[in-house]
Amino acid sequence: MAVPGPRDVDVAQATDPSVVVDGEERVLGRSYRALSVGIVSVVLLIAFEATAVGTAMPVAARELDGISAYGFAFSAYFTTSLFGMVLAGQWSDLRGPLGSLTTGIGAFAVGLLLSGTAGVMGLFVLGRAVQGLGGGMVIVALYVVVGRAYPERLQPAIMAAFAAGWVLPTVVGPLAAGAVTEHLGWRWVFVGIPVLVVLPLVLALPQIRRRASGPVEGSAGESAREPTEAPAAAVSFDRRRIRLAFGISLGAGLLQYAAQDLRWLSLVPALAGVGLLVPAVLGLLPRGTYRAVRGLPSVVLLRGLAAGAFVGAEAFMPLMLVTQRGLSPTQAGFSLAVSGGSWALGSWVQSRARVEPYRERLMTVGMVLVAVAIAVVPSVLIETVPVWTVPVAWAFGCFGMGLVISSTSVLLLKLSVPDQAGTNSAALQISDGLSNALLLAAGGAAFAALGGGAVGHAATTAAGAASHPEAFAAVFLPMVGVALVGAWVTTRLRVDTERY
Repeated sequence: MAVPGPRDVDVAQATDPSVVVDGEERVLGRSYRALSVGIVSVVLLIAFEATAVGTAMPVAARELDGISAYGFAFSAYFTTSLFGMVLAGQWSDLRGPLGSLTTGIGAFAVGLLLSGTAGVMGLFVLGRAVQGLGGGMVIVALYVVVGRAYPERLQPAIMAAFAAGWVLPTVVGPLAAGAVTEHLGWRWVFVGIPVLVVLPLVLALPQIRRRASGPVEGSAGESAREPTEAPAAAVSFDRRRIRLAFGISLGAGLLQYAAQDLRWLSLVPALAGVGLLVPAVLGLLPRGTYRAVRGLPSVVLLRGLAAGAFVGAEAFMPLMLVTQRGLSPTQAGFSLAVSGGSWALGSWVQSRARVEPYRERLMTVGMVLVAVAIAVVPSVLIETVPVWTVPVAWAFGCFGMGLVISSTSVLLLKLSVPDQAGTNSAALQISDGLSNALLLAAGGAAFAALGGGAVGHAATTAAGAASHPEAFAAVFLPMVGVALVGAWVTTRLRVDTERY
C-alpha cells in the first residue's frame, strides 16, 4: 500500500471551513485534538527539514569537501524512501501503523543526527539515506492513521491540515534555515529537529495506539468497517513486492554511485543497477508506462517527469546562487521561499469545478511553465542578469507544478477501479521518487564531470571567483528537456472509458 504524498493534497481545502466543521465533532475537538495536533506537527517538522535542507546543503557540502557528491546527498533520500514506502504500507496493513510510524521516526532522527555530526561527505550521504528510509515509512503510516482513526466526514479536514503543514515550511523553511546556517552553523539545521519531534509524539502515540493499532478488524471513528473478504491474504508480507521494492532502491543506489564515481570501473555497479532496476520498475509500475500508453500509464509517467525535472533543478539553485553570485545562504533561501504560495495557488486553480473540462490543457500549460522556469533560472550565471530573476521565474514554475501534481492525483483516482486505487497510488509515488533519485544522480554526475566540485575550493564572491557556469548549465538544460517531454505526455492523458 502507498498513498499520495503531502503535496498531493488539494491545498484549496485548507482554506475551506466546511471541511473542518462537519457534524458534532471536529479534528480539533476534544476527542481528536491530541491526535490531530501530534500528527500534523510531525508533518510540519518533516516538511520544514525537507525544505530547509536545500538552503543548508551548499555550506555543508563545501565544509565536508563534498561538492562533487552534491546531487548524491539529495538523491540518496529519495532512493531509500522508495523501499520505506512499500515496507510501511504492508506493515501498517498487517499490524497497524504504530510500529511503522515509530520505527520511521526513529530512523529519520538517526539519519538527521548522522548527517548533522558527519565529518566526511560519505557519512553525510549515509545519514540522508537513513532519513529517506524513515521519511518514506512515516508519511505512509500517517496516512494510514488518518484512514483508521478518523471517520470519513473528518478525513478531508485532516488532509487539509497536512497540506497546510507543507505550505508554511515551504515559505519559511529556506529563510529560517539560512539564518540558522549563518549564525549557528549548518549542523543545527539537522540536529535540532529530532529534539522538536518529541512533543508531537508524546501527544499522538497514545491516541494512535488506542484508535489505529493492530490489523484492520473494525473501524476508525464512528462505525465498524466490513471485515476483509480474504483475511488469509493479509497474514504475511507480500514478499514479491518487498523484493521488487528492495531491487528498485538498490538498483537506483548503484546507478547513483556509478554516476558519482565516473571511472571505467563504475560500469560494473552501473550495469548491476540497471539489472536490478529494470525488472523492479516493470513489476511495480503500470504496463506501458515508459511507452506513454494513453490513460493511467501516461499519468504515472507524467508524475515522474514533472517531479524529477523540478527537483533536479531546484536542488542546485541555492548552490548556484551561493557559489556563482556570492549570495549568503539566507539570500539564496529566498529563491525557494516563493514556492509554497505559488504552488498552493496552482493547486487551488486546478481544484475549481469550472476548469475540470480543461484539466489536461491546464496540465500542458503547467509543464510548459516548469520548462520555461528551469530554462530561465541559470540565466543568472550571466553577471548582468539580476539575481531577482530566480525567485520570479521559480514562482511561475511552482505555479505550474501546482497545476500538474495535484491533477495527476485527481486523474489517477478517476482512472482507477476501487480495488486497485492503492496499487496505482503506490505506482504514482514510486514514479515520483525514482525519477527524483535518477535525475538528481544524472545531474550530479554531469555537474561533477564538468568541474563542479571545484566551486567549493575557492572563496565565493559576487565576481564569481570559483565560477564554473558550464557545470550548472549541464544540470539545468537537460531538466528543461525532461519538462518538455512531460508537456508532450500531457496530450496522452485522456481516455474515454477504460479504468485500471
